[in-house]
Parts: sequence; structure tokens; C-alpha cells
Amino acid sequence: MTDVTQETAAGFDALKGLGTEAAETIVREPKIDALGRSYSTGKRKNAIARVWVKRGTGKITVNGKDVADYFARPVLQMMVAQPLNVADRATQYDVVCTVTGSGLSGQAGAIRHGLSHALTHYEPELRKVLKPHGFLTRDSRVVERKKYGRAKARRSFQFSKR
Repeated sequence: MTDVTQETAAGFDALKGLGTEAAETIVREPKIDALGRSYSTGKRKNAIARVWVKRGTGKITVNGKDVADYFARPVLQMMVAQPLNVADRATQYDVVCTVTGSGLSGQAGAIRHGLSHALTHYEPELRKVLKPHGFLTRDSRVVERKKYGRAKARRSFQFSKR
């Protein structure tokens, strides 16, 4: 009887290492164009941001303006720079992006999403740093559409007894 338990234990031990080898074999290579830039698209609400990252001094340009001029609120400026700060690369990369659609908050979220992806294309090992913070996940929440017979998406018209 002891021989059977030893054989099954050995069989299970042989299966333990199967899943770990497949996870370790994924090797990502940098995606850098001829000009030394890495590109990615970021989305949030109805905003779409096209982001280019290259080696530089840490300057962020949005639609031809400095990030401080385009986003007046410090919260939005901080939101755009979050991936660089988390990865400790705030002074190593220049970021050039064009963004359209939605409002300023959605645009800042789209730039953050695109910047995170562009950084992982430039330095694939940064994925381990950015993924736990949720910067690589597209926030899919969008405005709910207005329904007929309603004032807004869910709000009813004011009830009148008479």
C-alpha cells in the first residue's frame, strides 16, 4: 500500500512544474521605430490619445502645448505623469501626444493609458511595474445613453399630480 501512495505523490510532483515554465518563456522585445520612438494609442470615455515616447529630458507635449498649459488643473497634470513617476523615468523620456474627443478628464486618462503602453513598448520590463497599478487596463466606462420617455439616461420627468 505504501508503494501506491509513493507513486501517486511522485506523479503529482512531476506535474507541479508544468505551468511555471510556460509563463517564464514569454520574452517581449522593444518596439522602437527608425526615429527612436515608441508609439501607442490610449482610450478613455470618448477620448483617443496617440502617444509617442522617446529618450529625452522629461518634457511632455499635448497637442503642441506644454502639459501645464493644456491641463490647467494639477490633478490632471499628475494623472498624465503617473506612469513615468511610478516607473522612476520622469526625467528620461520626452512624450509627444495628440488627443481628441471627450473632456479634459477623459483626455488625461487616455494619455495615461497610451503613455503606459508606449513605455512598455520601449522598455518591456516596465510592464511588471505598471500592471499592478492598473495603468495598462482600458477603463471601459462610458456615458449611458439617454432613453426615450426620460429626462436623462435614468432620470424621469417631474411628476405632476394635477
